[in-house]
Amino acid sequence: MSDAPPDSATARSAPGSGATERAVAAVWRIESARIVGTLTRLVGDFGLAEDLAQEALLDALRQWPLEGVPRNAAAWLTAVAKRKAIDSWRRQERLDDRIAVIAHDLEREQAEAPDAPWDPDAVDDDVLRLIFISCHPVLSREAQVALTLRVVAGLSSDQIARAFLVPTATVQQRIVRAKKTLAAAHVPFETPPRDEHPARLGAILGVLYLIFNEGHSASSGSDWMRPELSDEAIRLARVLAALMPRERDVHSLVALMELTAARFPARVDAHGDPVLLADQDRARWDRGRIARGRAALATADALGAGRGPYGLQAAIAECHAIAPSVEETDWDRIVLLYEALGRIAPSPVVELNRAAAVAMATGPASALRIVDQLAASGALAGYHLLPATRAELLLRLGREQEARGEFAAAAALAGNDRERGLLEAKAAGR
Repeated sequence: MSDAPPDSATARSAPGSGATERAVAAVWRIESARIVGTLTRLVGDFGLAEDLAQEALLDALRQWPLEGVPRNAAAWLTAVAKRKAIDSWRRQERLDDRIAVIAHDLEREQAEAPDAPWDPDAVDDDVLRLIFISCHPVLSREAQVALTLRVVAGLSSDQIARAFLVPTATVQQRIVRAKKTLAAAHVPFETPPRDEHPARLGAILGVLYLIFNEGHSASSGSDWMRPELSDEAIRLARVLAALMPRERDVHSLVALMELTAARFPARVDAHGDPVLLADQDRARWDRGRIARGRAALATADALGAGRGPYGLQAAIAECHAIAPSVEETDWDRIVLLYEALGRIAPSPVVELNRAAAVAMATGPASALRIVDQLAASGALAGYHLLPATRAELLLRLGREQEARGEFAAAAALAGNDRERGLLEAKAAGR
């Protein structure tokens, strides 16, 4: 579709297979959640709804090169999918009320406004239901991630596979299995009761944060970052914030992601190698993201009830974002925020991060004691950032030989090629 909207309400873009494929991909990318959500509500079967949407996409690939791309492409896809549902039920002689409902729906839409703009407000509730069903607790975390990216975000199986460095067939199997699991468990297409919101919403936010973190620091592969994944997580979190504007933790997660992603332009050099916080050119930080992140945190704070885990982490990210340099960062405040985070969401990773902040606030010796206690507990065995942090502290204390050994140990545990290379260079004293 062209950058400038045509004047005519019935205008269509010029035919062309390459342009058509891009148009179909763009529509699906933006509107997949609304399309599948609408269909799921109508047909009562999440798996069937996604299949119908995919069949409509195939029709678009066949018809649009000849007829042009409809201006209201999302509405066209939804209408085609509805007709396919009717045809399918007719073939199966399932002439029940659902056919009448969908047929009436189509007639009403065409009679009232055949070329009206696609109205997102009409299906917002369906999108919210779709997010909840994609992250339903009957699904494994891997299935939740795959289904959220496939159906809610509109990514293809190939795109998801490339992002997580797994075969496309593996992603497809996870999605198929997830659909079968939801069907077998008779999971209803609805938002959960209010008393279940905290736990269910927590699972959704956990999935989005996992996707973001995989983009922030890739767990494996040759790229240290996969920013397209983080961007997708931020987009979905913003959709969720618009659908649930009174939920503090949703806005807090948006704030955390935006403030963290603001540093992305400076986190790698021209060769794709990692650039650590102390060495980053802060002029390259994205000030727009910082402003949006701070605004989201202010929105979360205005909702009351204090800061939760995401809010506290966002506040830490804000301290970094507004500091002119590492030396001028308010490390004392960051230590206090980590202490608060450790009380409401205790974890050895939080304690390790607190140790890094303590090192900047009061010196490496006190921080090393915290890290040594963590190492002795075994809670972070196999986690490469434990020996990496210990190495940095030893280096600051002048214990260079010990530090090199810790850098080597961290390199052996690192799954990401770029990060491993950085640690190996430090182990060699470079």
